[in-house]
Amino acid sequence: MAILEVKNLNLGFQFEEVFRQALYDVSFSLEKGKMLSVVGESGCGKTMTAMSILGLIPKTARIISGEIYYNGENLLANSQKKMQQVRGGKIALIPQDPMTSLNPLYTVGDQLLEVIRIHQGLSGDEAWKKAVEAFEAVQIPGAKSRLKNYPHEFSGGMKQRAIIAMALACNAEILIADEPTTALDVTIQAQIMNLLNDIKVNNGTSILLITHDLALVSENSDDVAVMYAGRIVEKAPNKEFFNNPNHPYTKALLKSLPSNRGEKLETINGQPPTLSQKIDGCKFHPRCENCMEICTQKVPSLDIITDCHASACFLNNI
Repeated sequence: MAILEVKNLNLGFQFEEVFRQALYDVSFSLEKGKMLSVVGESGCGKTMTAMSILGLIPKTARIISGEIYYNGENLLANSQKKMQQVRGGKIALIPQDPMTSLNPLYTVGDQLLEVIRIHQGLSGDEAWKKAVEAFEAVQIPGAKSRLKNYPHEFSGGMKQRAIIAMALACNAEILIADEPTTALDVTIQAQIMNLLNDIKVNNGTSILLITHDLALVSENSDDVAVMYAGRIVEKAPNKEFFNNPNHPYTKALLKSLPSNRGEKLETINGQPPTLSQKIDGCKFHPRCENCMEICTQKVPSLDIITDCHASACFLNNI
């Protein structure tokens, strides 16, 4: 059962007199107790999609159309006050940079207690007990004493664990993890992903993972969606995605992964388009080795090619 559904989300930015569209009919669903990874190069629209779910888009951005359903409720129809209750309480964000996500002027414990007070309505000993339990759940040693520390006394990995603890303390049903392992070393990355998987399995929490790291995706996700230039170009369950990639962009991404066979790494020619670049047809066609004339004229629809596997490419019709 889907706990989160994004349907035909279209969003753009106002640049003085010019409006540039950034997201095009983005649609996907997140199943309860599952991890969905949204992958793609920087600037493809992954983070903006996540921010749209949370109602945290910039002032220059505007949602043109679409729907975002959480447990059957359209979040885009909510007031700001209602969204504040959902955000953090029901849907929590694990931000890209844990280094700047905590206020350096307050102890980590004070910040966690504030979150618990706002979203759980607890105070005093009850709130403190909840905070200790949250720290213990994310495997921060010496939880009671570490709650009294300031952010600068935490390592990058510990800061990320503290952010995750805040989500757990509020009993969030959905975690949106936006590049949660950025700037962390490989060992700590593995620890954070193991922690997220434990939360998913033990708490039934649903996780939307925003990442460009396909190695993390292959080891952790249940389902995968690939974005390019503001569009979803492929969706599939994890095993199907890696065993039978379909879209030329997906295949190119996978070919660029390091292997154990000593083969030379392949690269994707060119760069993803900027918002100001006008490209007719499929926006990947300038970089695509399989480009056909129709690719320069029309945008391919995201069609089901096999059970639970969808791809947006004209090669599917040949």
